[in-house]
Amino acid sequence: MFTKILIANRGEIACRVIATAKKMGIATVAVYSEADKEARHVQLADESVLLGPAPSRESYLVADKIIAVAKKTGAQAIHPGYGFLSENEAFAKRCEEEGIAFIGPKAHSIAAMGDKIASKKLANAAKVNTIPGWNEAIESAERAVEIAKDIGYPVMIKASAGGGGKGLRVAFNDKEALEGFTACQNEARNSFGDDRIFIEKFVEQPRHIEIQVVGDSHGNVVYLNERECSIQRRHQKVIEEAPSAFISEATRKAMGEQAVALAKAVQYQSAGTVEFVVGKDQDFYFLEMNTRLQVEHPVTEAITGLDLVELMIRVAAGEKLPLTQDQVKREGWAIECRINAEDPFRNFLPSTGRLVRFAPPEQTMFQGNTDALYGVRVDTGVVDGGEIPMFYDSMIAKLIVHGKDRLEAIAKMREALNGFVIRGVSSNIPFQAALLAHPQFVSGDFNTGFIAAHYADGFKAEDVPHDDPDFLVALAAFVRRKSRERAAGISGQLPGYGVKVGHDFGVITLDAAGEHGYRQVHVDEVVGQIGTASVTVGEKRYAISSPSRLNDVCITGVCNGHAFTAQIERGTPRNPLALVVQHDGTRIEAMVVSPRMAELHRLMPFKAPPDMSKYVLSPMPGLLVDVAVQAGQAVQAGERVAVIEAMKMENVLFAAHDGVVKSVAAVKGASLSVDQIILEFV
Repeated sequence: MFTKILIANRGEIACRVIATAKKMGIATVAVYSEADKEARHVQLADESVLLGPAPSRESYLVADKIIAVAKKTGAQAIHPGYGFLSENEAFAKRCEEEGIAFIGPKAHSIAAMGDKIASKKLANAAKVNTIPGWNEAIESAERAVEIAKDIGYPVMIKASAGGGGKGLRVAFNDKEALEGFTACQNEARNSFGDDRIFIEKFVEQPRHIEIQVVGDSHGNVVYLNERECSIQRRHQKVIEEAPSAFISEATRKAMGEQAVALAKAVQYQSAGTVEFVVGKDQDFYFLEMNTRLQVEHPVTEAITGLDLVELMIRVAAGEKLPLTQDQVKREGWAIECRINAEDPFRNFLPSTGRLVRFAPPEQTMFQGNTDALYGVRVDTGVVDGGEIPMFYDSMIAKLIVHGKDRLEAIAKMREALNGFVIRGVSSNIPFQAALLAHPQFVSGDFNTGFIAAHYADGFKAEDVPHDDPDFLVALAAFVRRKSRERAAGISGQLPGYGVKVGHDFGVITLDAAGEHGYRQVHVDEVVGQIGTASVTVGEKRYAISSPSRLNDVCITGVCNGHAFTAQIERGTPRNPLALVVQHDGTRIEAMVVSPRMAELHRLMPFKAPPDMSKYVLSPMPGLLVDVAVQAGQAVQAGERVAVIEAMKMENVLFAAHDGVVKSVAAVKGASLSVDQIILEFV
């Protein structure tokens, strides 16, 4: 067994590998870029070495530097995590040549299966059903259009070296095929250094189900059940679960055996994932094989009780698999939510900056610990006060829950999301909460087009309807009453000017349209029980009890006999008097005041926000890589005006209406902040 390994990655996956290495008594070496010098994986590792500047092409993608660090530190093996060099055949081969164990498959397996074009040819040769398509690299956008028309729209344009949603577009006509080919090629070249593109038929209403396999150097391969990964947004997985509620036991067995046969055909040695597209009649087609550890591997660990990272390390050290196919368990139900730094209310644009508050829910399952069942686990690479840099992907953390069945797992996940505190950057937690509460998700009736179908016009606050909106109003009044009680108990108050608690309040809320709502609320303290009160909102009565302190952002308690977790903060930039209440994805801003103050507030004039319709604003922090217009130029609605790069993705800004450019305020190469003016129309 190795005594020291190097982790050639960053973020949560680097921390994940370190957790298992520590459990196994193996020393770890972290590598990092200048942007990650304070990162969590650097703090957790036994040693850490600077690779270079922030851009990954100058740090995490430089194989020579990583090999040199491994030799210098005496690391006997390298774990590549996922992304970066994890599926790079040349890097795996170089490790072998340098006498360093690559904790992943052999280079020949990566060459055969990691390359999507080569893997399709191999699958066809092995008589595995594959989706119709053009499996040769396509030389031009014009040729891509010809091929797309021959196959028949819709088609999927994919980068051969792509992954994680990068280098992938769906085209429904010639125009989309032409533009999609160019965009995929650019993204693939920037992210992977490989711009080969191929095209295949897009199967409508498909399920994306993948089989986890693991093989050793002694010819043994087993499959560890499946993962349901159909909840995707723009081909990026959002929620993953294991097992799948859709497939039958017979389909599970058939898919698993096919995945094993494919892995054995290339002498696969390590953890890997065979991805399938599954039709409504459970007919399945091979898509590709990911020759690395998947982001969503924790759900498989939860239901099987296996540590996949440990298996990878042991296989790389030459050990046999410790179990046979008959010994693979499938216990309970696991769900994973990817918590990303993006603003769901601004079309999921990236959100970078400092994590002013980062407090995940309490964990009862941990990385590398496969003993605990039916709990909560958080995999993350960030810490409270840490930075979300613009140079890498947007993932903040992965939230994993394990329940006895699917409904229990959903309930656990909703409660865990309620207690996940993230401040300083926006996150997709409200969106996750909406998905988990959607009746079709709860029933299991969905496919990969679920998000596109239900949120075609983007995601809005009203897309997260709360089961009982008055509960949020009652909670705001409960907390305000508690703070008044504390203030009333402060000694030294001037006679006649002391704080009076009161029982009646007016709660003023602000809706999405900017209109104020007014509710009358009555609060009675239950004498002798600290932290308990009876709150009446209209005709509804809420008996609320909470042991949380007033300065806690995340509060827990019981309301009408049911446990709850919610988040409450004081003040917003536009209203320092407001209480911000969040629960089940719904967020309200509430001012809890005396009835007389509420009465006077109704008389206040409404201040309309400034008209910014003549400006193009940066919707996110990022790098302005192109300004496609100039002053005096006439622009039509839908015409491209600028391109912003953030978190390895290009975001194109289009004109919202016809007009003439008055001035360009930002220059190409500028680092933009949110809502910074890029250009102005006449």
